[in-house]
Amino acid sequence: MSELPLLHLQGSPYRQGLQHGRRLRHQIASNVEIYRSRMTTSGLSEEGLIERSKRYLGTFTREDAAYRAIMDGIAEGSGQAILDIALLNARYELLYSAWSEFGRPTAESIRSECTAFGGAEGVFEGSGVQIGQNWDWFTGVEGALLQWKHGDTTVLGFTEAGVAGAKIGINSSGIGLCVNGLGASADDWKIDSVPFHLRAWRILQSTSLQGAIGHAVAPRPACSANFFVGSAESGVATVETSPLGSRVIYQAGTEPLVHANHFRAPEALGVHQSWLESGRVSTYHRCERMETLLQKETAPVTAERLHAAMRDHDGGPIAICRHPVETDPVELQTHTALAVHLELDSKRFNYTWGPPCEAEFTTVGL
Repeated sequence: MSELPLLHLQGSPYRQGLQHGRRLRHQIASNVEIYRSRMTTSGLSEEGLIERSKRYLGTFTREDAAYRAIMDGIAEGSGQAILDIALLNARYELLYSAWSEFGRPTAESIRSECTAFGGAEGVFEGSGVQIGQNWDWFTGVEGALLQWKHGDTTVLGFTEAGVAGAKIGINSSGIGLCVNGLGASADDWKIDSVPFHLRAWRILQSTSLQGAIGHAVAPRPACSANFFVGSAESGVATVETSPLGSRVIYQAGTEPLVHANHFRAPEALGVHQSWLESGRVSTYHRCERMETLLQKETAPVTAERLHAAMRDHDGGPIAICRHPVETDPVELQTHTALAVHLELDSKRFNYTWGPPCEAEFTTVGL
């Protein structure tokens, strides 16, 4: 599949948004159409979607003037209504809460999501801390790489076209971020809090591991999520967050840390994962399979072995490397949209756009 467009954003937040909107005009229009369809398929009415988009536009405005200015620039540059740009930037909360609230789509329809991994110095071949993931999501969603400066820190990250902040990436301070969707019965889109994509944007502008963790956990989120963060200086941690509290799990020893789409110890936070009761068990398979593939028979794990694990098809529709199931409704088909291997010391962003079994990794460096 083709490489992602790379945008070097410059100037004020509004100017950066304007560049984003103009360059990705057609991709943004496509994403608006896709997400409106996915949200109504999930049970939201048009009136409900407008109401919730308005609420989140107010949240972005209140929480971060710079982020809101980027959104305004994206709307102007792309010719999209600001409410539709708010819909894209709040799509995590809008979709995940709708799935929980309305019970659609079924557990079998969305078969898989993200599998993340990482380790400190000595876990993987080559120097330093490394993290990565397969980001499994709807087919047809358009993406891009964004590069910008925040003070003295340069950030390089992946975003969906129209989303102001990147959610998977690295920065010149040696911070890296991957993400996993989580779900809990306590999730509630009406909780006034910092939205998921704004948290990710802030994490990628952090200069320390503890600063990144702080942005992940505070304040309590409306919807559960996992932020898989790494620091060239301080190692790797995965941060499970929910409206009931957060839990930080640090990688230790020589075994890689792995996370998928379930809380590793839900009882530690008192969360109830009701969505798992209806059979959506691919998260357990992918997590256990990745741990097995990366078990260290000999140290360290080579890049070849790591990439082979990311291309693994064990389990078919619930494999680490996902492909669309043709018998699923088109609007519910998913695949590995992005595979990412981040080398934090050398500041290299290695990726495939589409399933990693279909392409060699492209490398972009800071």
